[in-house]
Amino acid sequence: MKTQQLVPKPGDYVEVHLIKKIYEGTLLESPKDDKGIILLKLDSGYNIGFNRKDILEVKLVKKALSKKEEVEVKTSKEKPNIAMIITGGTISARMNPRKGGVDWLDSPESLFKFYPEIFDLVNISKVEVPFMKASEDMDFKDWQKLAKVTERFLNDGSIKGVIITHGTDFLHYTAAALSFFLGNLNKPVVLTYSQRSIDRASSDANLNLQCSALAAISDIAEVMLVGHATSNDDFCYAIPGTKVRKMHTSRRDAFKAINRKPFAKIFPNQMEILSDFNNRNSGKNNKIKIDAKFEEKVALVKFYPGQEPDILDYYVKKKYKGIVLEMSGLGHVASSRARQGRSWIKKLRKIQSKGIVVCATSQTIYGRTDALVYSNGREILNTGVIYLEDMLSETALVKLSWVLGHKDWAKNKETVKEKMLHNFSHEINKRLEFEKDFSE
Repeated sequence: MKTQQLVPKPGDYVEVHLIKKIYEGTLLESPKDDKGIILLKLDSGYNIGFNRKDILEVKLVKKALSKKEEVEVKTSKEKPNIAMIITGGTISARMNPRKGGVDWLDSPESLFKFYPEIFDLVNISKVEVPFMKASEDMDFKDWQKLAKVTERFLNDGSIKGVIITHGTDFLHYTAAALSFFLGNLNKPVVLTYSQRSIDRASSDANLNLQCSALAAISDIAEVMLVGHATSNDDFCYAIPGTKVRKMHTSRRDAFKAINRKPFAKIFPNQMEILSDFNNRNSGKNNKIKIDAKFEEKVALVKFYPGQEPDILDYYVKKKYKGIVLEMSGLGHVASSRARQGRSWIKKLRKIQSKGIVVCATSQTIYGRTDALVYSNGREILNTGVIYLEDMLSETALVKLSWVLGHKDWAKNKETVKEKMLHNFSHEINKRLEFEKDFSE
């Protein structure tokens, strides 16, 4: 009697036999609208599709586990307690082999299964999921909600610090928003990420979380981003939330400190302090009260050669309150020497006379704006544009929205200018420091 062959099902580990090659991986569910396709997740973490007509055989190698694996998380009184806020992103997800997509890690148990090393350092005593969104889908209301949850944990005497997991693409906007919303902190607030999913051998999640745990129980009472400092799994940087930017689409060390040193260099078992920070011991008994006011009608506009200034009329028509204008290196746009109709001087005066606040940042990322070096810069300065030193454009957008959200500040342009040039959370650095000063 013939033994009945087991038919591979989604989630099983299989071999896909073609005429000249055999592929191994986890069988995924076929698309509902195209059952003629076989999908496979390779060991590398990438998905690949095959036309059923080209397949000689799909051979079962190993059945998927049918029972849910029970995980016991052991806590210890000797280890400090931290809270974790999960908002989505690659670091908060695990691959579901049946659907080829991801499920969220939303409890200490699910986190322990994939990231056990962090539990050697701390107890993750509280986990909250205020929302699950890709970072490009977030807006200021999500930042406000995140600030409220963080505020509650910061005022919980049993919690030493907070880790927030987040998608990477717009993480630096959230970091800037929390830096202004949360004010003078009493405990660390650490944002972290993963560029590569946990099912890939090159995942950066474990190191980022281990380093984040050390940052969360440190004396650095700041909003900071913690992630890979290099493409290797060696150490991380803790970077101020207002001085960080994503500088690469896919590298594990995508985030860099801009115009200043990180707070610290963090290894899985130790931390090396690199620059000044707000010390949690000086304010550990402070109760945190968030200030999350925000004006939504603020835009970030990038100037390019030949751009006509009439683009600014759109923001007047739409009743915008502020514009961050990303200019050339020192802070220039087309001025009186430009071809007829291309000078921005008259238009800048006009929109500011209608109450729109205009701030200037530089497209160069590193360095600072300076309107006084050349005559065209001085001409622009005389229109009333506020030059924002070395502030990053993304940070400037968030800060201007926050400042204009305070209606008592927004009534007077001089007050707005004073607040924009006041250093609330390291966003302005009088002594510029570059990556080459600390990367080795």
